[in-house]
Amino acid sequence: MRSRVRLIYNPTAGKEAFRAQLADVLRILEESDLEASCHATRGPGDAIQAAAEAAADGFQFVVACGGDGTVHEVANGLASTAERPVLGIIPAGTTNDFARALHIPLNIIEAARVVARRTVQPLDLGRLGGDRYFVNIAACGRLTEITYDVPSKLKTVLGQLAYYVKGLELLPGLRPIDLDIQAGDFTYSGKAMLCLITNSRSVGGFENIAPKASVSDGVLDVLVVKPTNLGDMIRLVSTALRGEHIHDERVLYFHARQIELDSDEVVDLNIDGEYGGRLPHSVEVMPQHLSVIVTEAQ
Repeated sequence: MRSRVRLIYNPTAGKEAFRAQLADVLRILEESDLEASCHATRGPGDAIQAAAEAAADGFQFVVACGGDGTVHEVANGLASTAERPVLGIIPAGTTNDFARALHIPLNIIEAARVVARRTVQPLDLGRLGGDRYFVNIAACGRLTEITYDVPSKLKTVLGQLAYYVKGLELLPGLRPIDLDIQAGDFTYSGKAMLCLITNSRSVGGFENIAPKASVSDGVLDVLVVKPTNLGDMIRLVSTALRGEHIHDERVLYFHARQIELDSDEVVDLNIDGEYGGRLPHSVEVMPQHLSVIVTEAQ
């Protein structure tokens, strides 16, 4: 019996390129002896339900076709099921952070061929409190709110550039937040420009933001940027392109299995580019909770 794969795609992701290539993607999967079917999402949260239903229906593979938001929803739909299908990714969004982290081609057809080869490796997830998961990033600080502020039409037209445009607009008004962190023996209480809890190396188009991270090592990487002025922040961003920012005295970088976050002010948490609620939050790693299709096992 052929294995079954369910494609869950966002018809409006990125520049709406996936829908135009859907027939070719289905052909590639069918030629690799996969029985493929698809579901077009209708709005926020729909991919979560569609992924859970695919798991309940016995699909062996569920492929998120879209941006990081689609990957986030599909992973959440799979994570709470008893028999979890393998997650696949065909990137068709704006930044495609998690696909970059797994070295999945950003070309839709090449990514479909990766899915067809079915090379699988374990995947850690992050979890907030009860049953909300993230595949790549939990973050707080004013700069993380850019993802809420960029209109979807602007992202469709400009792609990842839309985030940089909005970031430049916000930088002069950036102010630190009050932040309390408890992670094992590590504690921090003070001001912070930014706090990232990441499962992979790639965040916001920066492919070395957490240079020691691995998606299957059983820990999360935590990066805290202490207060800094505009000029130093711009220089810090330039070193982040090379992964050298972790040596800066204004940056704290460590690994943890569980992190407690709190603040004396109203601070929102962003997970995989989506709103994750306000602090306080408890964040923990779920080691190898899913499996994911990759270009080659890492």
